[in-house]
Amino acid sequence: MKERYYQPDTMEALASHWGELFGNPRKNRLQPFQIGNAALLILDMQEYFLDPDSHAYIPSGDAILPNLIQMVKFFRGAERPVLATRHVNSPKDAGRMKDWWSELLTADHLRGGLHPELGIQREEIILKPQYDAFYQSDLDQQLKEARVEQLVVGGVMAHLCCETTARSAFVRGYEVFFLIDGTATYTEDFHTGTLRNLAHGFAVLTTVKELLGEKA
Repeated sequence: MKERYYQPDTMEALASHWGELFGNPRKNRLQPFQIGNAALLILDMQEYFLDPDSHAYIPSGDAILPNLIQMVKFFRGAERPVLATRHVNSPKDAGRMKDWWSELLTADHLRGGLHPELGIQREEIILKPQYDAFYQSDLDQQLKEARVEQLVVGGVMAHLCCETTARSAFVRGYEVFFLIDGTATYTEDFHTGTLRNLAHGFAVLTTVKELLGEKA
């Protein structure tokens, strides 16, 4: 079921193809990306999903790591918020997730930490118990206090936590920029479905180069 659809030498071409295929037809009616109004939100880049020995390993997860590191540096350089979620469950707050998955990602799980190369600081971490990073967290409050209007979403899994959070951000009034080459999941079909759905009415699909203002 799992596949490494993102390879370092082909990811840029695939991301560009998806951008052209699912490009938002209403993009010209939306506000252009403005770093001064934006925050970066990276979802669940935990060893649980990035370690090849983990049953939850995402084969394409390591391919997006350099792009996310680049995004972190970009936002830090602009002195704009960088936030990252850690998915943490207990039997009490897991809800239906305990029925769907074979294991809960508990607070003391050995692979529960964020990938160290991202350089995420303790105060930048949002703990979340469900797919939606806004659910039972102070994410919305932090964004409002920082006067954030645009939210750049990256991380894993594209079709679960990333898509759910992007939709939730939209209904809260944020303009969402979804990183095509900064998100990954188990299969190309899952990722394709997410991009098709979000581009239709929830998010602007973009690549790291586009946000940085670089030519393809």
